[in-house]
Amino acid sequence: MSRPVRRVPARLRHWIWPAVLGVAAATLTWSSPAGADSDRSGLPEAIDTILGDPRMAGGTASVVVADAASGDVLYQRGPDTRLVPASSTKMLTSAAAMARLGPDHRFTTDVLADGERHGRVLKGDLYLRGTGDPTTLAKDYGQLAAKVADSGIRKVSGRLVADDTRFDDRRIGDTWGGDDESSYYAAQISALSVAPDTDYDTGTVIVEVAPGKRAGDGPRVSVTPRTDYVDIDLRAKTVAAGGADALTVERRHGENTITVSGTVPVGADPAREWVTVWEPTGYAAAVFRDALAAHGVRVSGPTRTGTAAPEDARRLAAHDSMTLKDLLIPFMKLSNNMHAESLTKAMGYKATGRPGSWGDGTTAIGGYLKGIGVDPAELRQVDGSGLSRKNLASAGQYVKLLRAVRGEPWFADWYTSLSVACVPDKFVGGSLRSRMCGTPAAGNVRAKVGSLTGASALSGYVTDKDGRELVFSIVLNNYLAASVKPLEDAIAVTLASSTKDRAVPVRPRSTRGVVAERDGATECAWRKPARC
Repeated sequence: MSRPVRRVPARLRHWIWPAVLGVAAATLTWSSPAGADSDRSGLPEAIDTILGDPRMAGGTASVVVADAASGDVLYQRGPDTRLVPASSTKMLTSAAAMARLGPDHRFTTDVLADGERHGRVLKGDLYLRGTGDPTTLAKDYGQLAAKVADSGIRKVSGRLVADDTRFDDRRIGDTWGGDDESSYYAAQISALSVAPDTDYDTGTVIVEVAPGKRAGDGPRVSVTPRTDYVDIDLRAKTVAAGGADALTVERRHGENTITVSGTVPVGADPAREWVTVWEPTGYAAAVFRDALAAHGVRVSGPTRTGTAAPEDARRLAAHDSMTLKDLLIPFMKLSNNMHAESLTKAMGYKATGRPGSWGDGTTAIGGYLKGIGVDPAELRQVDGSGLSRKNLASAGQYVKLLRAVRGEPWFADWYTSLSVACVPDKFVGGSLRSRMCGTPAAGNVRAKVGSLTGASALSGYVTDKDGRELVFSIVLNNYLAASVKPLEDAIAVTLASSTKDRAVPVRPRSTRGVVAERDGATECAWRKPARC
């Protein structure tokens, strides 16, 4: 088994989704600052006790629990308090995408040609045109190249042109952290990119570092997919067995040079790190050019990016992505930021016909939310993933959203995309796969998590001991503890353990027992390889 590189975690300033939560015509009213006036079960007192944990000292909480069917509010604290919700922002993006793009939406990547054919020679340019697919693998570009070869073309006299004009040329979201630049969860956004694995971490390469045979040797470094688009600056050394195991793998700002430094002991397992590329359109073009060469197709001219294919260009090959309802699984279970941003820009394009942008995309999301009874003026959303700390939303808005989407025709697929507590399969349990095990919440709670330094969230569904479905949203900010995930878990387990008439309070676990959010800054799903 490969081991992750030990690197200083970036200070994520992220995951806030300007939550646009909506409950169609559902009446949720907020009264007292905490609790519910008519409740006699003891539930408000139980949740208040959990939120009184010292780990939340000086922090801010927005928490709402409601009956999913009736909308009756069972608990509330700061229901309208707007906080940074981190990755739970993806709930807004994913729901809007299902409504605006449709569950059967597919992204298409085309190969087109202009000019004339003369036998096996194309006297013109070859175009690679993307529409924002965040799941295209190197093998998919290989299949496109094979189709070009099968058409009989062996030489292109012109250029290879990468058409990424479906989206605008803004690669990084509003206020994304500069120290996250080479971290795979903050990859640049383009209508053309490459994912190196079937977690579909688009816009990244996987760098594997294995120790040399003896101390003093240079480590062996490989890159997946194989590409000359990135260069390796190897500064690391192999040290004797038992020596320091401390590697750092980072890309230099504005370049595609990846520096590997530090030490790795003889006999250590290979280390792997997912690193972003600079300019993903060029990355896709480089991988496709290599695939063409492997299939016997030579392109004589240089590569050009950012130019649209002519309207009369002929299609030679096409690749369709999986449907959106299937894409929701890696997107939501693994909390993939790049999927969220691609979908946001795709919604912007569909709504306006202009190159997809964050502005048009978030406007489209807001329009959906308004249509189901959520006022987008009550939140702020500037990206699709929640990486920006400008995003603001309240627990009350998320509860409205959770109730509203239950009436959508695509709800079953959306519900399936939520992480499930204590189910070890990462494509089922997702970010909750190691949480709430051995409790009534295991296999019961379905929710979306959110994590940034000083910001944590959990919103979703749970069935109580009476079989009653509840919706809940927990958004916690401004705490100094390493993690407040145990408090979220304690609230969810309390809900799963209680009946309508009697609450069963649960004590939060010690932070030392929390694996999923060790440093409080990044989500479990963002650690590569996944170990939580």
